Amino acid sequence: MNERKKTILFICTHNAARSQMAEGYLRARYGDRFDAFSAGNKPTEIHPAAIAVMEELGIDISAQRSKGLAEFMGQAMDVAVTVCDAEGGTCPMFPWARETFHAVFPDPAAVEGGEGEVFGAFQHVRDAIVSWIDSFFSAGEGE
Repeated sequence: MNERKKTILFICTHNAARSQMAEGYLRARYGDRFDAFSAGNKPTEIHPAAIAVMEELGIDISAQRSKGLAEFMGQAMDVAVTVCDAEGGTCPMFPWARETFHAVFPDPAAVEGGEGEVFGAFQHVRDAIVSWIDSFFSAGEGE
């Protein structure tokens, strides 16, 4: 039986941290069932702390790149997941997804403080994303 993988698009504003970590984790953990992508409406560069905290899990996202939503314009996706914090701005929309979910994660790059505080914020958000993906996708929600 040749089942098609479901396509999942994670969306946040800058496609620099939250959506990148989600894309990398879903691909590493559930890549046999899902094709993961990420994008933002104001793409910048992947934050080095996002790469570092994912490396702690043995997941290398250093080859991923920030992408704008325009790259996916008109492409059907099975699921779009916005991972932005609505209080920090407007979450981008993606009308070509069959289903859309919103998962609120604060922007770790917005944390002010020393290097340890910022890195800790990235770890906290990473762990929250991992927990959400594990509960959502292992429970069959994204299927």
